[in-house]
Amino acid sequence: MSKSNGSNKRDIMKKIAQILGILEEKNLSKDWLLGELKRHKIKTDISVSSNSYEILKKCSPELIQKILDILKEDVVIKDVKTLTRALHWFFVDIVSSSDPNLSVKSQARKIYALNELIRRTDTFKKEKLEYLDILTTGDGMAIGFSDSPEKPLHLAIELHKALRKFNSAVKEKDKINIRIGIESGPVYFMKGIKGEIFWGPGLIVAKRVMDLCGPNNIFAAEGIARGLRGLSEENKVIMHQIGEHEIKFGALVIYNIYSKEFGNKTIPDILKISKSEEPNPKLPDFEFNSVEIGLEITDSKSMMTHHTWIWNVKNISKDPLKAIYYGIGGDLPRDFGDLNVKITDENNKKLEILTLDVNKPLQKAFHVKLTKPIRRNQSGRIIKLEYDWEEPDRNFEYTFSSKSKKFKYFFTAPKDLPIKHRMLEVIKNLGDKQRVEPPSKVKYLEDRTEIVWEAAKKHNIQANDTFEFQW
Repeated sequence: MSKSNGSNKRDIMKKIAQILGILEEKNLSKDWLLGELKRHKIKTDISVSSNSYEILKKCSPELIQKILDILKEDVVIKDVKTLTRALHWFFVDIVSSSDPNLSVKSQARKIYALNELIRRTDTFKKEKLEYLDILTTGDGMAIGFSDSPEKPLHLAIELHKALRKFNSAVKEKDKINIRIGIESGPVYFMKGIKGEIFWGPGLIVAKRVMDLCGPNNIFAAEGIARGLRGLSEENKVIMHQIGEHEIKFGALVIYNIYSKEFGNKTIPDILKISKSEEPNPKLPDFEFNSVEIGLEITDSKSMMTHHTWIWNVKNISKDPLKAIYYGIGGDLPRDFGDLNVKITDENNKKLEILTLDVNKPLQKAFHVKLTKPIRRNQSGRIIKLEYDWEEPDRNFEYTFSSKSKKFKYFFTAPKDLPIKHRMLEVIKNLGDKQRVEPPSKVKYLEDRTEIVWEAAKKHNIQANDTFEFQW
């Protein structure tokens, strides 16, 4: 892809982000977008469950610019004199509620059922209505809690459990799928036609987070998620960071909330597409003769995992290679000093960390100085990285920074830990996964279980290839 094409794509994505932000500010839904497409006689293969982002992705650059120009037309906005109030927001709606294959009565029944299920949750019943700020949206609602950020989370979990029970007892056409976004933030309270109305950043972000959801996802923005994760181990286990997504005001970090009893682990294509369209990073100045990844479960309760990465490096640049870059991550927020990071060379000499990026609680990145530079085309230099990080998701992904001739994975766990030993390879640009070949070798020993897998010789591993190990 040429630089100009990449620049055009990024420009289009920025315009889409602007449009989504203005739609939020003007309280316009995807129905407005569909109306614009109809007005311009544009035909696209849009499903009834498509959200505003997915609709815009189907539009031409010219139409996207036209929609942005329409939305930017001057509107007189009066200054709001009142102070804001910070609330903890729960935003929910029904997926595909406007499906033309459903009768209006069927749609209304689903809306009534959703409202009734929310009313019956303990979180809602225990609240006095005068202490709740509720905004109805036709096929959903936003509820603002004034006292605790845990209440939107508890309400989401209770509602999901109740909905699973409801869906198991009704016909397929009557089943309800929902999406939920939660966030903490301020809103303005203003006088409206029928009384007091409210709108502001907290509510807007909660809705944007919800709009990113697929069926039965519970998504949280970083603002509320980080606070909730710090309150209890139970919250840490169910809240999973899935990366950044560009919105009008910058990148929004999203967490997916799920367990076996609620939520949905699968993320929608909107996030996969956004991630795949990021500009390709500069490839490193080295490649691998071989890579070995080792995982050892040292505590089966906390899923504390000792990671060992062994790189056999070859310099492919014109200049001597003086440093190596690493990026590591885990399932729970950790300070870098608690990770027991150790990097050594082939002589077991400890290597110095030159730069360190620790701004993200679930990711750390650093450059390591080599004891001796690796000359051009010099091969066979061994670098070993070790660190400890909890992995309660029991799922580890490794992405290659450069191509490699060989790849080996070895895993060790206490004997009493049930193991599913699934190994998958991520299919580029699709987000799908497939089982690796050949199958792994498993040994059940007296005190531990050992798993070893090695890529076949014909397996051509390239930069950005990703493998996922589940245990």
